[in-house]
Amino acid sequence: MAPRQAGAPAGRTGEDAAEAPRRPAAFRPDIEGLRGVAVLAVLAFHAAVPAFTGGYVGVDVFFVISGFLITGLLLGRPIGLRDFAARRARRILPAAAVVLVATALAGGALLDPLRGTDLARDLIASAGQFANWRFVGRQTDYLAAERDPSPLQHFWSLGVENQFYLLWGILLLGLARHLAGRRRTAAIALATTVIGGVSLALCIRWTADSAPLGYFSTASRLWEFATGACAALLGTAIAGWLPRAGRAARPADRALRLLGWAGAAAVVLAVFRYDRNTPFPGSAALLPVLGTAAVLLAGPAHRALGPTDAGRLLATRPLRAAGRLSYAWYLWHWPVLTIAQARYGALPWTTLAALTAASALPAWLTLRLVEQPLRYGSSPAPRRGLAVGASALVIPLIAGLTLGGGTVRAVGKADLPVVVPAGAVDGPALLAPGTRVLTLTPSLARAREDFPPGKGCEIPLGAESSPRCLFGAETSPDRIVLVGDSHAGQWISAALELAGQRHWALEVLVKPGCPLATLTVRNNVLGRTFDECDRWRENTLTRLATGPRPRLILMAGLNRYGSQEERTEGWTRTLDRLSAVGAPLAYLADTPMPGKDIPTCLAASDGRSDACFFPRESAFERDPLTDGGLAGRYGVRVLDLGPLLCPGTGPDCPAVLEGVVLYRDTGHITDTLARVLAPRLDRGLLGAG
Repeated sequence: MAPRQAGAPAGRTGEDAAEAPRRPAAFRPDIEGLRGVAVLAVLAFHAAVPAFTGGYVGVDVFFVISGFLITGLLLGRPIGLRDFAARRARRILPAAAVVLVATALAGGALLDPLRGTDLARDLIASAGQFANWRFVGRQTDYLAAERDPSPLQHFWSLGVENQFYLLWGILLLGLARHLAGRRRTAAIALATTVIGGVSLALCIRWTADSAPLGYFSTASRLWEFATGACAALLGTAIAGWLPRAGRAARPADRALRLLGWAGAAAVVLAVFRYDRNTPFPGSAALLPVLGTAAVLLAGPAHRALGPTDAGRLLATRPLRAAGRLSYAWYLWHWPVLTIAQARYGALPWTTLAALTAASALPAWLTLRLVEQPLRYGSSPAPRRGLAVGASALVIPLIAGLTLGGGTVRAVGKADLPVVVPAGAVDGPALLAPGTRVLTLTPSLARAREDFPPGKGCEIPLGAESSPRCLFGAETSPDRIVLVGDSHAGQWISAALELAGQRHWALEVLVKPGCPLATLTVRNNVLGRTFDECDRWRENTLTRLATGPRPRLILMAGLNRYGSQEERTEGWTRTLDRLSAVGAPLAYLADTPMPGKDIPTCLAASDGRSDACFFPRESAFERDPLTDGGLAGRYGVRVLDLGPLLCPGTGPDCPAVLEGVVLYRDTGHITDTLARVLAPRLDRGLLGAG
């Protein structure tokens, strides 16, 4: 599942409306306290504080509050789109710019060059207010999904919020320009309901199909803002009705108090009952979203805040203080946590909590020196606000470009061609006799992008069948079929050399995260059981059984799915069907698993080839084919390269061997290594030589 990040608490509790001299809105201390609850839940979740397993629902609380406040502001007074944009820019962008520039400086000084390259790209996306779409792409790109979280990943929510402000400002101000009175209110209510309904449907669908798209996409989050907008519209109607309600006013007041407590309980329940395994947002987000709307609707905008109101608890000084600081605190805490862990490794929750608390100091300075002076001291003229916003966009962009240029100079360009050294056919050496590599190959800049050809062959998670994906002599009646997950896909170049030498075709049937062994698995990106994997496997096995017989079926895959017993049973069921095809079967045992981003580790150690060793004990899992006797039972020819890539009997395995960088991420080999190993595959699988 996609990593949980909180929404940037960019809205302000009544202060936006308070800036309007024509119709000042009553200050809502309960909303300020509600924002305090939300940000504390988010911070506790990010610090891994026990029990706060669902603290990420703070994103929903902030989004609903923003929809409520902005709709109330736009309905409460006449305002032009230019003035509205200037207010938003002056309020949100300067503090964000300060954090972006500070993160760029800290990242350049403390992070390795490869992380610095990613940070520069994230900084540009964050400054441009489209960070959410960058992270949609990164999280749904299986080849990049194993990288560490970005110090700016939390800016996704700021991008969503600003995109909402743009859409909502155009929509509501456009309706206000052409309609008036009840017709305008009815049109806004209809538009809000339609947009919210469509967005909720997309959210539920995308959460089931692709958790990153459901989580980071603006379209899947609009319904949360729309829920806040509906609460604002309904609250206005209640405020107009209560003075005329007569005897019905007292029971209505009691009902609103109960509604407020029910809403607060719903938010708290989500914070402590949800966890990383909850399919989110989806329908699960209804609980905190509707709970927040209930608290907002029950508040004191249309009646006095009584001693038994939930809002009375929310309006206490500590929660209000956290609410005032929430935006800046949210912006500062995540870079502090991620940069610290990138520098020093995984930290215990107590240390993370202390770092989160410490980040309140720069947050307070940002509030006092940046947010408040620009909010209260700068000219209210739209031109001045837009100029401030433009500066707050341009300065971080310059910082991102500067950081990116520095990291490119440090690690080189990723698009330079790789000279592949000759590999040994057999024996304990990786390279052929007389072959030497003088510098790391591929380079560190290239290593992370050293993917196999035919990326399109690794079908999307939602796909249930592989396309026609042929390499080499495509018209040849003879072919090798490479089948499995992404750990099979990493061998495409080597398998292509085997096929090419014989003028055969290579057919690739690969689905990331899907074992060829017949067992049902959970996919963390989808956040659920990987049903598409089961259907893909069935379709693939049927395709092999009914199509032309291959010259060789080459199987490979990650040896980490399920338990040892489940893997054995799963492979038995699969091999029963594959052996009936009548083609020779071969199996490439899984390569060692480093469990950490090797190119990043090497960059942090200045490329020393003796750095970044990883434990042998965790690098291998018992394999049913090589260790359980299944290969012999089904006549499968096995090639296990583990002893070559992790030589000797010592406690550790290397990340670099004879100058060749072995891994492109936390578990996949570089395409360079696959090509170096091609002669060994030819000898071991087809008996060449």
